[in-house]
Amino acid sequence: MAGSSHGHTPAAWTGVTIAFIGFCVSGAFMVLDQPVGFWAGMVVVLLGGVVGGIMRMMGLGQPKEAHQPHRTTGDREPAGAGS
Repeated sequence: MAGSSHGHTPAAWTGVTIAFIGFCVSGAFMVLDQPVGFWAGMVVVLLGGVVGGIMRMMGLGQPKEAHQPHRTTGDREPAGAGS
């Protein structure tokens, strides 16, 4: 999406990085056949979402007014309408 600032915030980067680390930990422990380590990694994945959400509430995410609905081909204005 050219011209989009989707995901370019500290909250998004931090949440995704933490979740990615948890995913890698879970994958490693799955291969090692260690269920406790796998579930610990899954907890880290969920923690990434929680941390990202908290950071967004603290104002480190994308502001609400930056969210504009995307137009699709079904959203075209009738001929002669608008500018």
